[in-house]
Amino acid sequence: MNRRVPVEITYDCMRFLLTHNPASTQMEGFIEDLKEHGAKTLVRVCAPTYDKAPLEQEGIQVLDWSFEDGSGPPEQVVEDWLHLLQAKFRDEAGSCVAVHCTSGLGRGPVLVALALIECGMECEDAVHFIRQKRHGAFNSKQLQYLESYKPKMCLRVKDANGQSCCTQ
Repeated sequence: MNRRVPVEITYDCMRFLLTHNPASTQMEGFIEDLKEHGAKTLVRVCAPTYDKAPLEQEGIQVLDWSFEDGSGPPEQVVEDWLHLLQAKFRDEAGSCVAVHCTSGLGRGPVLVALALIECGMECEDAVHFIRQKRHGAFNSKQLQYLESYKPKMCLRVKDANGQSCCTQ
């Protein structure tokens, strides 16, 4: 299988690393990619296919929030994702959250798009922003999900200077 290279998506105070599902034989390089981008949290939204112990031994937290391929996430995954981002970007300014699905084209980009939308970006702009770095991201069902998503605006706050930021 032709693996896509990881891409970093940066917007406002947030940094994400979109990647594919690594094979066990690629774990060393995968860990190096995560470390290179400063990702200490990895959200795995596909079924587990590798042992997460090597990642955890390197200080990388792995969260398993699998949901159906080709679809939008269930509400519990959305809530967990938004809570993670609130805490992560508030407590560890400049940190990077890695997320992967099987190919790095669907479920992972959907979660990143939700974060961008939560910060006030329009859906179409979020999709375009991600597709500039991850060509081929999103299928029609996922696009429909994102278009119908009602943001809670929970990642968007004003700082002391009145500027919008995505952390609290």
